[in-house]
Amino acid sequence: MPIELKDAFGAAFVKRTAPGAGMTSLHSVNHVHRALLQFDRYLATLRWPPQTVPQLTAEHVDGFYDSRKHLAQAADEMGELKRLLARTEGVSDALAGRIAAALPRVRRGDSRQSYSRDEFKRIAEAARTDLRAAALRIRKNRDLLGEFRQGRVVPGDDLDLVRRLELLDSVERFVDVPRHVRTVGLTAGKSEPLPWVKKVGTVKEIVSWLHLTVDEAVAGAILLAAMTGENPDVIRKTPSAHHRADGYSADGGTAIVDLRKIRRGRRAYMTLALTDVPEWISIPGTPEEISTRDELHTPFGLYVLLHELTAASRAHVGGKRLLIGYANTGAAQRGRGLRPMTNSECVLRLGQRWGLPSDALDQQGNPVPLAVRLDLLRLTYIELNQRPVAHTERTAATTYMARNRGNVTEYKKVVAQALASEVDKARARGSVAVMTSQEVERARTEPETVAAEQGLDPGTLKRMVAGELDTVLAACADNNNSPHAPAGQPCPASFMLCLGCECARALPRHLPVQVLSTTGSRQDAIRWKR
Repeated sequence: MPIELKDAFGAAFVKRTAPGAGMTSLHSVNHVHRALLQFDRYLATLRWPPQTVPQLTAEHVDGFYDSRKHLAQAADEMGELKRLLARTEGVSDALAGRIAAALPRVRRGDSRQSYSRDEFKRIAEAARTDLRAAALRIRKNRDLLGEFRQGRVVPGDDLDLVRRLELLDSVERFVDVPRHVRTVGLTAGKSEPLPWVKKVGTVKEIVSWLHLTVDEAVAGAILLAAMTGENPDVIRKTPSAHHRADGYSADGGTAIVDLRKIRRGRRAYMTLALTDVPEWISIPGTPEEISTRDELHTPFGLYVLLHELTAASRAHVGGKRLLIGYANTGAAQRGRGLRPMTNSECVLRLGQRWGLPSDALDQQGNPVPLAVRLDLLRLTYIELNQRPVAHTERTAATTYMARNRGNVTEYKKVVAQALASEVDKARARGSVAVMTSQEVERARTEPETVAAEQGLDPGTLKRMVAGELDTVLAACADNNNSPHAPAGQPCPASFMLCLGCECARALPRHLPVQVLSTTGSRQDAIRWKR
């Protein structure tokens, strides 16, 4: 960056991060620095980059956003840049107006749509599968190395076992394989695995005999998010230091972990109790099939397993991070080696590698690939459990549940079922026994037969045909035994309820009154609505 522009931005950075400016942690300051660094890199790609502050234009700001809008943090970077430019001396009026305008609208599509229950279980089971395989592999190789060092395993003439034991020892000591430095060719001076090591496998495969890979550490983060519903940043930074509230007893394991959620301000520090009780969403349809050795259905079991599998990795790299994995390549010139989980991009990549199908279908009727994200796992956890996690009930209701589009389908199903149930009830209540004109004529000549068909005695049928039992809308077969009053007591219900009463009988002479009553009720409802 030109020196004049650098000095102006340096002064603005000092103002933005000064006491009282709202920066309460180094984490927040890093956000400002990262936004400025990315803006500097963008300007360096331009054919005619600005040399002074007055040369900065609104097009530069919009162009920076266009170059970053494919990233999830683009809106945050844009906000930090605007706040920084607002404190920069010499900004033109046009750019000042752009700074004061609203941020570009971020179109996330279905980015805030929670997973369905089946999708949620699908993701959790894929993570469990990876971790089960990793635990089996690492425990098996640790046992083999331990038995060899205790003299219980003698390789003898088994060359494959000799080489495997040598590699296990190298990985355990150095987190690497035996290497040599090339002395000739274009790659002279570069170290590479010995030729016989390459025949056994890649460096990543060999190191993973005793250490988790980055993808397996990410699987642990995914399962931890699915079981706790914690914030993605909190999940990534979950510490390995903990307090065993159960006193290391055999039953009812509980580990208390200190967490930090920076956005909570003075309430940033909090504790998370990881218990040995499985989450209801985690229990399979056949609980008896869960092995006692399977730790991956409780938060406590998952935490203890991850702590065990990454203990050797922490011993080499130091620190207190729980989620550490080996990467044979790395960003920012970090090269191969063990490193903690730092961002959510690796979660998306692991989801793509899994290739899980979602419940949605494309235009050809094929399942849409399921995108795995920690923030959506948190949203789904809150939706399924209907309770806040590390935030207030108001935040859970307004920020998460009210804005979640993933529950619309479920709500539609509930509403449709409720409406169908009410329609069935209305139809059941509206059904009334009807006597046709032919049955009325037969009642005069064959009273006993018709009375048996209608479930009445001949005397009641005779009085009903004569109109002596009419109640405006129908005729009542037994006024003293209605469902609206105790047995033997006269019915106190309104005649409007007769159409849903089992004692009512509708004769042809009642039809005009029923039609008039129904039409009048609809007209009254229309007038009332208006």
